[in-house]
Amino acid sequence: MGNATPPSREPLALYAIGLGSNRRHARYGDPRAVLLAALAALESDDIEAVDASPIIASDPLGPSRRRYANAVALVASALSPPELLERLQAIEIAFGRRTGQRWSARTLDLDILLWSGGIWSDGALVVPHPAIERRAFVLGPLRAIVPEWQHPLHRRSVRQLAARLARPKPVDRGAAAH
Repeated sequence: MGNATPPSREPLALYAIGLGSNRRHARYGDPRAVLLAALAALESDDIEAVDASPIIASDPLGPSRRRYANAVALVASALSPPELLERLQAIEIAFGRRTGQRWSARTLDLDILLWSGGIWSDGALVVPHPAIERRAFVLGPLRAIVPEWQHPLHRRSVRQLAARLARPKPVDRGAAAH
């Protein structure tokens, strides 16, 4: 027996991935089934599924009229944020994603929401997702699986961000009556 030491392995980074769909897919079916297929497609040699939120229904943003199915997946990977983004975009394309109008109906949308490495910003990607604190359809599923994950910029947990978003907004008493 020698004194060989096993190679040291860095712990895998954790990523919270937002999933959304509001179009049927010819092979997978309705948007809920598309998300289940996308969750399976995320798993690979270098992406390990850790947890997934329940799938919720949400109203669309922008011009789309179709309701969305949304969920969040927690994955572990040694991939860098740009490498993971490239992988997510390849999955979207495999599911028939077409580029076009922002917020239009889509078969599959995958976004990096949070990364255990904190903050990433380059010309193609910003992590944490810049709109995370304003989107209940993201914070609700995220809170279901990682309620205590701290947003690196706001210094609040996902649970706190979700509670803040749900809090009633003050009424502007000075606004003119309609």
